[in-house]
Amino acid sequence: MNKGLAVFLLLATACAPAFAARAVVIPAPAVDEAPATKSDQKMIVFAGGCFWGIQAVFQHTKGVVMATSGYAGGPQDMATYEMVSTGRTGHAESVQVIYDPSKVTVGQLMRVFFSVAHDPTEVNRQGPDDGPQYRSEIFVANPEQETIAKAYIAQLDGASVYSAPIATKVSALEGFYPAEEYHQNYATKHPNDPYIVINDAPKVAALKKTLPQLYK
Repeated sequence: MNKGLAVFLLLATACAPAFAARAVVIPAPAVDEAPATKSDQKMIVFAGGCFWGIQAVFQHTKGVVMATSGYAGGPQDMATYEMVSTGRTGHAESVQVIYDPSKVTVGQLMRVFFSVAHDPTEVNRQGPDDGPQYRSEIFVANPEQETIAKAYIAQLDGASVYSAPIATKVSALEGFYPAEEYHQNYATKHPNDPYIVINDAPKVAALKKTLPQLYK
């Protein structure tokens, strides 16, 4: 094992126990959209660290039709990994979630996001990843989603669910740019990658354990 990989694994492993201890069931949102009476498709975008893990979690969430890794939040009308990784474009690594509101509500998706997908109290970092491109943010597609997101954050903060205030921003979605093909379905394609094993596989396992009704 080379020195660089050894340091990486040490840092990633150090972060894993903290996540595992925090991944617990949180209260359901008091404010949510009404379940649809027929099958349809809606969209919302989540940012919470490296998009590999966020995508993997939502690919295993009931009612999610598609989860796509990409970039959101920056003023430029395009984004690439090389650009975003500088931390200077304003974009965040994000995941576009297309869901069927007759099978899962946006509030339930937010419950997954806050409970097992990432640590919402971290500012501009998640696990071993550091920089504004790894911030926690929900990019909403309409005013109803904005109301639900802000109400849920206030609910969780008011209940002192976490040991620190939630740092998640709520913003209107201005644009979403799919990531390069080699980033798509990364956790599925590379299950033995040390980064996935240490940082992302435990998130999917936590979803199955703590929110089995939302796991698929």
